[in-house]
Amino acid sequence: MVRSVLEEMRIRSLGVIDDAVVELSPGFTAVTGETGAGKTMVVTSLGLLLGGRADPALVRIGAKSAVVEGRIAVPADAAAVLRAEEAGAELDDGALLISRTISAEGRSRAHLGGRSVPVGLLGELADDLVAVHGQTDQQGLLKPARQRQALDRYAGDAVAVPLEKYAAAYRRLRAVAAELDELTTRARERAQEADLLRFGLDEIAAVEPRAGEDVELAAEAERLGHAEALASAATAAHAALAGNPEDPEGVDAGLLVGGAQRALDAVRAHDPALAALAERLGEIGILLADVAGELAGYADDLDADPLRLAAVEERRAALTQLTRKYGDSVDAVLAWSEQSAARLTELDGDDDRIGELTAERDALSVELAGLAQALTDARTEAAERFAAAVTDELASLAMPHARVTIAIRQTEVAEDAGGIEVGGRPVAYTATGVDEVELLLAPHPGAPPRPIAKGASGGELSRVMLAVEVVFAGSDPVPTYLFDEVDAGVGGKAAVEVGRRLAKLARSAQVVVVTHLPQVAAFADRQLLVEKTNDGSVTRSGVKVLEGEDRVRELSRMLAGQEDSETARAHAEELLAAARHSS
Repeated sequence: MVRSVLEEMRIRSLGVIDDAVVELSPGFTAVTGETGAGKTMVVTSLGLLLGGRADPALVRIGAKSAVVEGRIAVPADAAAVLRAEEAGAELDDGALLISRTISAEGRSRAHLGGRSVPVGLLGELADDLVAVHGQTDQQGLLKPARQRQALDRYAGDAVAVPLEKYAAAYRRLRAVAAELDELTTRARERAQEADLLRFGLDEIAAVEPRAGEDVELAAEAERLGHAEALASAATAAHAALAGNPEDPEGVDAGLLVGGAQRALDAVRAHDPALAALAERLGEIGILLADVAGELAGYADDLDADPLRLAAVEERRAALTQLTRKYGDSVDAVLAWSEQSAARLTELDGDDDRIGELTAERDALSVELAGLAQALTDARTEAAERFAAAVTDELASLAMPHARVTIAIRQTEVAEDAGGIEVGGRPVAYTATGVDEVELLLAPHPGAPPRPIAKGASGGELSRVMLAVEVVFAGSDPVPTYLFDEVDAGVGGKAAVEVGRRLAKLARSAQVVVVTHLPQVAAFADRQLLVEKTNDGSVTRSGVKVLEGEDRVRELSRMLAGQEDSETARAHAEELLAAARHSS
């Protein structure tokens, strides 16, 4: 089966490392070196490639920026490849090229497959490519939340499916409870709002405004207020157009136009142009007659009734009272009335809504209790298998009598503190259920199981973490594992067993270990030495592959602090031979 492999990294101006290339083995690679040589920078570099936080303090003193480049061979159908291609990245001979640059001022840039990408994308790819474990991860394993996550990850769909159902019901319950709380706590405010709306609607209903009525009344008031002047003007205009019967000598526009038309009609047959003008004069005569008729009708129909004017002004005053309160115009007042009626219906229905929400909340509480219990049952079943698997792994890590158990319990809370009845008890419920998960370790027979935070030494904690990761490798494999001093606090036979177990893990995954123990390094397929020299002004670190005599010398240094000690050399050769034999 083809799997992803981190082939190499190039590190420039990062911490104590000036410029180094780290060539990694597909199997088990051990990174060794003296304290302060920069071994941890290997872990830090990979963390940066996978979207870790950029700290400008990591940039080498005097350098403008630090650069980490990595090459990861990946199968073409890997999820990481599909996600990278969506971002526009391209593979280079079946490998993803990743680059991360950190400036001394704190700016950070990321590139993937030749394309600039957000740093967050590298973090998304990390979940599918590499599991990084360092001292901080060991401390993280002490937190109950991390222990619950570890159990859920191991359980897979057995927990993921009920957890998804539980989470959906939990979110809905939170939303219902929030709406119900708002409705009940704001009851007085809503009652006041409803009273104001009713008053306004009653006031509008009493006036009964019509759409556009204010505009119509304004025009009518203007006309009634100037009725005499309008009538006089219309009469004078009519006389000018149609003549005044009381003045036989008078000349009107209609008579003049008619005379002009008759003059042209006498000769129109001789010139089409003049005939066209005669036609237009005829049209003008007809139009003048129409206008004169309408002016006569306008003058006759014009109402100069002062009582009507008073009624119009009174109606306008009533409408003005409404527009001062509810809108700039009658149309706006009517719109406010429509919206307020809908809002009042909503407010009046709050009591019904409160009843509906209360019923839904109670039903969801019962449903959530059942889902929480199902989730607890699934975790309990998985916990037994998980604990047994980790216990078996510890037996392979020189802890043959250790026993791991997992306690699953719920924290009881007062009902008025947000508790919900689950199994007859009010318990605290969260988005992930009601369970608190805690890993317990009994390191030897007769010892009571205690939380690993209290019952495990540094070496035991390292081995528990390694055992947990090995168990994960069997159920939820990750292509590459990087351990930073997972052997901390371990020595002697236990260190040999840790090395042997890492070698076994490397049969199905790539394993990179930063270690100070020769017993662990001896089991590696490849050993890298991080070494530094000091020229008096600048410290430079390099990384080189150790083979043959060089590897024996480094193991001798790790054993006795003396590369040329014959005893140490013999012991180093014995370790290498034993490691080769056991693998």
